[in-house]
Amino acid sequence: MRIIAIIQARMASTRLPNKVLADLGGQSVLARVVRRASRAQFIDRIVVATTNRPEDDAIVRACAPLGVACYRGKDEDVLDRYHRAAELHGADVVVRVTSDNPLLDPEVADRVIGIFLARCPDYASNSVVHTYPLGLDVEVMMASSLAQAWREAREDYQRVHVTPYFYQNPEWFRIVPVRYHEDLSAWRWTVDYPEDLDFVREVYRRFGNNDRFSWNAVRRLLEAEPWLTQSNRHLCQKQLVQG
Repeated sequence: MRIIAIIQARMASTRLPNKVLADLGGQSVLARVVRRASRAQFIDRIVVATTNRPEDDAIVRACAPLGVACYRGKDEDVLDRYHRAAELHGADVVVRVTSDNPLLDPEVADRVIGIFLARCPDYASNSVVHTYPLGLDVEVMMASSLAQAWREAREDYQRVHVTPYFYQNPEWFRIVPVRYHEDLSAWRWTVDYPEDLDFVREVYRRFGNNDRFSWNAVRRLLEAEPWLTQSNRHLCQKQLVQG
């Protein structure tokens, strides 16, 4: 069974333009995501899915030194991008990762993928019910189920966000939520605003800008120095209908 991780990335962002190639301790945010995802044992291949827009030529150029494939497709129809990238690379199982989560943890990814492989649902995720910090999100789906969503999803937000069609139609898809034993969802570890980037830069600095630290190491850091979360704890994640 071929497991392909697809990382969606584009330069356009209403809140923080060009964030995916912003510097994060000497490497880009995208490079950090790719490096951390590559350490997940279950993932066979990583593909970056970007758009055909000229500004995203920079993302294509960034992929070569990272040793990952790059697929270019529609800008706002990210579901179409995922489906076509999965088809092109012969995926049986697709792991969805976003390029604004540079604290992505390979052990968390392997846990979600492992549960998916053991229980064989259509879709498994630790973001259906949020218990992990925001920014550790991993979604896993059968490529055949992704193709079904691609054929049937009609709402714009369902295509921008890729997976709402799954969890909005539990009667058609077998869905497995992956939970942590504590609720840590109040912690915000994603990059959507300048304050988020400041936060992850400080986290990386505390670990010597080496990206091999675990999410539990970050947790221990924040428990010891809770003031580090002050810069972005007031921010809110955009809703599905916001695109």
